[in-house]
Amino acid sequence: MEQRDEPTKDQKIWQVVIAIPAGKVASYGQVAEMAGLGRQARYIGRALGKLPPGHSVPWYRVIRSNGQIAFPQGSDIYQEQVALLEAEGVEVINGRVAMGRFRWQ
Repeated sequence: MEQRDEPTKDQKIWQVVIAIPAGKVASYGQVAEMAGLGRQARYIGRALGKLPPGHSVPWYRVIRSNGQIAFPQGSDIYQEQVALLEAEGVEVINGRVAMGRFRWQ
């Protein structure tokens, strides 16, 4: 019988994030739920922080449930996330995304 390796918790999260289409965002809680991790929203940020160099996971499409970017406003990573989202047509106004308009359903 062939043994299959189960994806790790981090890999499950990365797979969900890869599925978020360009021009859409998901909340940390939404990603946790879809990865089968229930209410472990706080773990999502840690998993995204472990992404290896050269990855293609669109980490920047994950934001807080209220539409807010989680990084401190004005920081380099904040600026990078805003630029990447805006390049995909997602409007970021005062550090927030209109979840009703851009949330991945």
